[in-house]
Amino acid sequence: MNRFSNLFLVSLLSGATTLGAYKLLFDENGYFSNDRKTLTTLASDAYTKRVGLSPDVLDFTEAADKTIHTVVHVKNVSHQKISDPIMEFFYGYRGGQSQEQVGTGSGVIISEDGYIVTNNHVIKDASEIEITLNNKKSYKAKLIGTDSKMDIALLKIDADEKLPYSSFGNSDAVKVGEWVLAVGNPYNLTSTVTAGIVSAKARNLGNNDIQSFIQTDAAVNPGNSGGALVNTRGDLIGINTMITSMTGSYVGYSFAVPSNLARKIIEDIMQFGNVQRGILGVTGGELNATASKKYGVTQTEGVYIQSVQKNSGAEKANLKTGDVIVKIDNQNVTSFADLTGYINTKRPNDKVAVTIIRENQTKTVPVTLSKNEFFSAEFKGIELENITPADKKKFRVDYGVKIKSINNENLSQYADELQGNIILSIDNVKIKDIESASKLLNSKDDQQSVRIEMINKNGEIIRIII
Repeated sequence: MNRFSNLFLVSLLSGATTLGAYKLLFDENGYFSNDRKTLTTLASDAYTKRVGLSPDVLDFTEAADKTIHTVVHVKNVSHQKISDPIMEFFYGYRGGQSQEQVGTGSGVIISEDGYIVTNNHVIKDASEIEITLNNKKSYKAKLIGTDSKMDIALLKIDADEKLPYSSFGNSDAVKVGEWVLAVGNPYNLTSTVTAGIVSAKARNLGNNDIQSFIQTDAAVNPGNSGGALVNTRGDLIGINTMITSMTGSYVGYSFAVPSNLARKIIEDIMQFGNVQRGILGVTGGELNATASKKYGVTQTEGVYIQSVQKNSGAEKANLKTGDVIVKIDNQNVTSFADLTGYINTKRPNDKVAVTIIRENQTKTVPVTLSKNEFFSAEFKGIELENITPADKKKFRVDYGVKIKSINNENLSQYADELQGNIILSIDNVKIKDIESASKLLNSKDDQQSVRIEMINKNGEIIRIII
C-alpha cells in the first residue's frame, strides 16, 4: 500500500510539472506563444522604432522596374597617338600610330526626348559617344555640356520614340539608413540592380572638389559610374560616381552626386551653356573639439568664419571673422561639406538665410550670393583670381588660378614677371580654382614657405618658393 502511495505521488507531481511547463511556455501568453512580446520587441517599444524586415517592406520590384528602363550603357570611343620608342631612338621618328580606346559606363535618361546625364569622367576626351538602351537599341549621342568639377555631363540622343525617364527626387530629404537602389548598365547587357542603405550624407572625400556625396553600401563597380541611385519609390536621388577601393572593385563604399546638385548643373548647362556658381564669400574651417579650442568658441559643430571676401554677399550682409555658421535656410550646418553642398545648388544673386552664432548670440541674416568669377583670394601679398575661358584657351589648360596683383614688398621687383601667370599647383597639390586654392592656403601658416608651379606669359613652366 505504501509503495502504491509513493507511485501515485510521483505521477501526480509529474503531471503537475508537465501542465505547469505547458502553461508557462505555450499557453496564451506563454514564452513561445504567438501573442507574447519577445524581449527584443519590448526593448523596441521602450527605446526605438521596430525595424521592418518583412518581405513586403523589402519589396523593391516596383522601384527597380520603374528605373531599369531609364538607365543606359554609355560607350566612349577616343583616339590616342602611341609612340614607338625604338623608332624614335634609332631613326628619330616622331610620328605615332593612332590607337582606338574604348571606355564604358552608365547613364540615366532624364527626359522623354532623350537627354541623358552621366559622369564627366565616363565621356572625357571622347571623339564618339554611343548610347545603348535597355531594349538593346543604340544611338549616337551629342555632348551638350560638362562640369568637370562636379563630374557631371549632359548628353542628347535623337530616338525614334518617346523614352522612359527618371524623375528627380529631393536629395536633401534623404535620410541616413534609408533603403536605396543602385542601377547601372556596365556591360552593355541590360540594367543591373543592387540594394543598400544610405550610410552617410554630405560626405567630404578631401582631395575631390565635390564635398557633398551621398555614401551608400549598395554594391557599385566602375562600369556603374553615371548610373542611378534611387529611393524605394524610384525617384532619382543621386548619380553614382565613384567607389573607394584598393583593388578597383567594390569593397563596401560607394558615392553619388546628390540629385539636387546634379539637377542644378543640368539646368544651368541647358539654360546658360555653362554652370553658374554662386558663392557665400567666406573662408573658414570646420569645427570639432580641437578646432573649437583653437578658435576659443564653445561650439563643436558648424563652420568658423576665418575671413570674409571683399565686395562679397557675406561682407555686404555684415558677416564677420569669428562668426560660426550653424544653419543655412532650413539646412543644418554641422560641417564644411554641409555648407558647400548646399551653396553648390544655388546661383549668383540667389538669397539665402544664414544662421550664425556671434558672441553666444544666435541671429539669422539674409545673404545674396556673389558670382564665382569675382571671387579672389590673397596669400603672402599675392592676389589670385579665377582664370577665364580666354586664359584656358591661351595657355591650353583647364584648371589653375591667375596672379592678379603683387602686394608683397619682397616680390615687388618681380611683379611684372609674375602678374598674369597661371598657378597650377601649390606644394604639389593641383589647384583647380580659387576655392581649392583658398582651402589649401588657409591651412598654411604665413611664415611657412610654399612651392608654387606656374605657367608664365610665354607659356613656360616655372617654379618658385615663397
